[in-house]
Amino acid sequence: MNADIGFTEAQYGILASTAFTILFAISSLFAGNLADKYDRKILTLMSCTVWTLATFSQSIAHSYEEVLIARFLMGGACAFAAPCAYSLIADRVSEERAALANSIYSSGVYLGGALASLSLLIDDMIGWRDTMALNGWYGLLSVVISSFTLPFEQARSNTKNCHNVKDSSSLTRDVIEILSNPRVQYLLLASSFRFSAGLIIAIWAPSYYKQAFPNNSSEYAVLNALIKGGIGMASGISGGYLAGFLKQVYRKDSSEGRTSIVNKYFDEDTVLLLVPILSSLLAIPTWYLTTHTPQGKTAFELSMFWLAVEYLVAECWFGPTIAVLQSSVEPSIRGTSQGLFVLVGALGNVSPSLLGWVYGNKTQFPLADLLGVSVCGGYLMSSLFFVASVGRKGK
Repeated sequence: MNADIGFTEAQYGILASTAFTILFAISSLFAGNLADKYDRKILTLMSCTVWTLATFSQSIAHSYEEVLIARFLMGGACAFAAPCAYSLIADRVSEERAALANSIYSSGVYLGGALASLSLLIDDMIGWRDTMALNGWYGLLSVVISSFTLPFEQARSNTKNCHNVKDSSSLTRDVIEILSNPRVQYLLLASSFRFSAGLIIAIWAPSYYKQAFPNNSSEYAVLNALIKGGIGMASGISGGYLAGFLKQVYRKDSSEGRTSIVNKYFDEDTVLLLVPILSSLLAIPTWYLTTHTPQGKTAFELSMFWLAVEYLVAECWFGPTIAVLQSSVEPSIRGTSQGLFVLVGALGNVSPSLLGWVYGNKTQFPLADLLGVSVCGGYLMSSLFFVASVGRKGK
């Protein structure tokens, strides 16, 4: 697409990041608020249809402006997916399985990333226009399948978990209510640093490997796809399972009157936060070793090994964090709280840009050192704020 339509470097940068992220971030709060009030199946089907049509439109685009508009529409529509999905999971799945259910859903990001890599192969075979059209047909198929598999909802005010819905409440009032919760404040701060660390890795790791191991580009592409798709997905699901196990241990110890480390410092909701706390702490040394392997014949292999370990310990935080966030607010504003969470993740895109500015203007600092400080610092700050959220009250 870039070569065919002829984007400038600045235009390509906008299309690849801000064109999608700006409307995605702005729409996330409105999407979450709507998910608290209307049928989430209808919202999901409508949003998926819009971003699918936007994908189709890119397959016939002939100018930068046409692609830009399509990317804006995609960002606005995609913002509805997470608030609808996670609030629906919170309502339909028991608390014991909420973390695992959230983790299974979120692990689709890693599977999607692996499939996205395969689109490069399809592009080589049929061209970018037919590849975009094929993705569009896949999106329409997803809409059809979802229309049969997702349940329609009754009026939200009549459901068991949503009896406190306030039809007259405004988005501003809901956001203020959510942000007045101390536990949510620290969870969002912890998540912002965690998102920033992950996005820096996603954006800058390819540049680091190209610079540090210029002769291993093809090996890196294959191994990185396997690590993201396989280990990232396994880590996410394992995090949800481990969180559920910790909750069972907590309940067993409490029912038997035993005092353990788990029930001494955590309550039934926050025990799940042990997973993101340990995840962030373990990710610090593994990431540092990824970018600071000893030079030698096996340096690339060692670096990829530590990258795999880093994904294994780092990507298990998402499901448990969402479960605690959802249990910390009233059911009637879960969608809006999820919209805030999505907004925090979108704002994390600032971090890779900031690192790029520092790297471009302070060239005396090696990229490996900048990545080590920024990513490890993000992990450390996230773990501290996760710990801080443990002692704060929920809803």
